Amino acid sequence: MPTYQSYVLCTSPRSGSTLCCRLLKASGIAGDPQSYFHEPSVSSWQADLGVVPDPSHSDREALKAVFTTARQKGTANTGLFGLRLQRHSFEYFFKKLGDFHPQLPSDRTRFEAEFGTTLFIHLTRQNKIQQAVSYVKAQQTGLWHQAPDGTELERLSAPQDPVYDPGALRNTYDQFLKYDQDWSDWFAKEKITPYRVTYDQLSADPQDSLRDILGALGKDPAAAEGVDPGIAKLADATNLDWANRLRKQLDQNHLRRTRTGAFEQQELG
Repeated sequence: MPTYQSYVLCTSPRSGSTLCCRLLKASGIAGDPQSYFHEPSVSSWQADLGVVPDPSHSDREALKAVFTTARQKGTANTGLFGLRLQRHSFEYFFKKLGDFHPQLPSDRTRFEAEFGTTLFIHLTRQNKIQQAVSYVKAQQTGLWHQAPDGTELERLSAPQDPVYDPGALRNTYDQFLKYDQDWSDWFAKEKITPYRVTYDQLSADPQDSLRDILGALGKDPAAAEGVDPGIAKLADATNLDWANRLRKQLDQNHLRRTRTGAFEQQELG
């Protein structure tokens, strides 16, 4: 088994990545995986990481300071760097990594030149209807994560009642399908066989999933014992209702396309 210096959670929103990151950090041996390159802006990276811009620095020196600080924070004195990379953050991050290592031939070689031998973990949510519902509802209500006791862990906007939005849900559903396909295409292009984790596995038994991931990283799975992520599911009756309505909407659209296709075939015949 390779000795890994880093790992990347290759994922998309509402796939369980916050739960996974909290588990890995709480193990005490797998760094502190966060979205260190979330926004498509070097200045945003600097602000998030606490890197003070130096006007005398070249673009390359500015990137070096960002990557060095991210590596320190993401390693958290454990010897293993963790990164969560949402698909919508992918293009800009790898563009800048390419600017920093222009002599190297691929995304993978550039990443490993900067962060060491890497395990790429594909964390995905197979039920895209539920994923779309979770995302749109979080956007509307402003609440993204809460603790088991109801304490809010992450709120990005003022509280607001959720309202069923068929257009937003359908667009989000399509976008999440594309994110998974984009990850699969990139893995094939880079000749990467990712370690795969699903939302269902993770949410059903967080500790068991953590043990498996630590084992894949070559770390002691026993570090998962007693780990409590301190995060609760937000799904409720609204999620169930929206999922049922979206499923019917998708089924109706599929039926209309099927009928239209059959009619066109008859006309051509």
